[in-house]
Amino acid sequence: MTKAFQAIRGMNDILPGESAGWQRLEATVREVLAAYGYQEIRLPLVEKTELFVRSIGEVTDIVGKEMYTFPDRDGSDSLTLRPEGTAGCARACIEHGLLHHQTQRLWYAGPMFRYEKPQKGRYRQFHQVGVEAYGMMGPDIDAELICLSARLWRRLGIRDVALQINSLGSSAARAAYRERLVGYFTARRGELDEDSPVSYTHLTLPTSDLV
Repeated sequence: MTKAFQAIRGMNDILPGESAGWQRLEATVREVLAAYGYQEIRLPLVEKTELFVRSIGEVTDIVGKEMYTFPDRDGSDSLTLRPEGTAGCARACIEHGLLHHQTQRLWYAGPMFRYEKPQKGRYRQFHQVGVEAYGMMGPDIDAELICLSARLWRRLGIRDVALQINSLGSSAARAAYRERLVGYFTARRGELDEDSPVSYTHLTLPTSDLV
């Protein structure tokens, strides 16, 4: 009896009855982003593994446990299905000279891949829309992205959204915070799992997080 093939676990088909909803969402995203001056950039699904190791961090769960990585057919490079879009977007901008004495507002959309435990709302192939703004200093661009997101939620009919803003302060404040955080985990080393000592000794902190 011939075996019936099924989609890979955590990677789902989008059937004709669902496609119209996806098209409406994508059209709304395009319209809102265009109104804010963002241009679409289309990126490869596969990048060199080193790009994600350098940008995300070698000791992160994404790089260490979740990436789909494989050797190129000729063995010359290690390749990875993109787990996120920021690294590939930055690579494309640098490679094609888009950041030389100029600002850029860019957006991308498409499937990303992470080896995670499939559950409601979390899949191994998931779809993401990302925006990247380059060459603009100060808080104005952060405010713009917050306003853009709020406008997009309203257009999509998403209600009861709460914005939480976190900041770790100046470079000196972040360095002091990191030192105390590493000290805290070092004192409790025996209570941590086997991966944690590597993770906290290589701890890096973002300038700010928008949640």
